[in-house]
Amino acid sequence: MEFKRIILVMGTPCVGKTVVSSLLAAELNAFHIDLGELVMRENLSCGVDKVRGALIADRAKLSRRVGEIMKSQGMNRDVIVDGHYATDIVPAKSVTRVFVLRRDPEELKHLMEVRGFMGRKLWENLAAEILGACLYDAVKAVGLDRVCEVDVSGRRIEEIVNDVVSILDGKKQCTVGIVDWLGKLECENRLDEFLREF
Repeated sequence: MEFKRIILVMGTPCVGKTVVSSLLAAELNAFHIDLGELVMRENLSCGVDKVRGALIADRAKLSRRVGEIMKSQGMNRDVIVDGHYATDIVPAKSVTRVFVLRRDPEELKHLMEVRGFMGRKLWENLAAEILGACLYDAVKAVGLDRVCEVDVSGRRIEEIVNDVVSILDGKKQCTVGIVDWLGKLECENRLDEFLREF
């Protein structure tokens, strides 16, 4: 089957991947695959990470299943895949764009704590955001020319989705390097507050 575009939405937990992807899918009449939800719903895990309190996705099984779901659509429509490891699941050659959502660490820490993140899970995910781990993974997987970084800090979901649609339509530039949380926290002399030993 041919798809108009395969769009990945990545980022650390609590940046808003799923809500952005859901609204984007509605806007584009696209098919949305939430990797985390799919792993839970179809038992595509290979165990539980007891330290982080999270399922460990069986990436080989998940990749096969995502391929099957995409083929079963049978329509010429966009597909949106959201998950922080989406580039490990969807073959790089088929990806049109990867949108990496970024959120200010202070705002992100608050959202993570509201969702019950604590200890190692909290600090590892904050460090991943500050160091740009998802952005690095995306660029490494598909190349700089197909990755777009989007700062979602303090913004409404509709505004973020409008930006993504504008980039997809070529009305707005796709760029990388728009945030530097490490530099920001260093300037504020707050790095130790966010980058902790687990």
